[in-house]
Amino acid sequence: MKSPARRLDPAEIDASYRAYGASVLRRARRLLGDEDEARDVLHEVFMSLIESPQQVRGTGPLLAWLYGATTHASLNRLRNQRTRARLVAADNAAMGAGAPPGAERDAIVRDLLARIPAELAKVAVYYYADEMTHEEIAAVLDCSRRHVGDLVERLHESVRAVVSPSPQEVEP
Repeated sequence: MKSPARRLDPAEIDASYRAYGASVLRRARRLLGDEDEARDVLHEVFMSLIESPQQVRGTGPLLAWLYGATTHASLNRLRNQRTRARLVAADNAAMGAGAPPGAERDAIVRDLLARIPAELAKVAVYYYADEMTHEEIAAVLDCSRRHVGDLVERLHESVRAVVSPSPQEVEP
């Protein structure tokens, strides 16, 4: 059952941008690995809030909603083929220029997140990157803790399928 919508007025949205904008930007930067893309997500999230303030549901902290919206927007960008291609090209160029050892791993993780279903990618970010508990994830996703456990299991199955596809999925 979804929580009721909350009404935010322009002053609250402005105060939220000032209070949480840096956190939203940091989260987007961490997920995307690109400053310009992260800034675009920051603006996209707050423009969405201005255009449709009723989309915020429940009585929980606005920062939790902003994190969820930022994760969603960032994952959508990763799914965008042009963006994914640009990220891979940038990571390859960076690796040739003495990039940190984690750059290749980060590119692989971003590609994996782009290849699994969106709902499961969100769970992966919350569970592994944010180290949230099932209860915390349930609060962010507005679902039961048991459902989060099911989603984590589906996540593992989906990752296994992407990492080692069945013989019928491999093209000759």
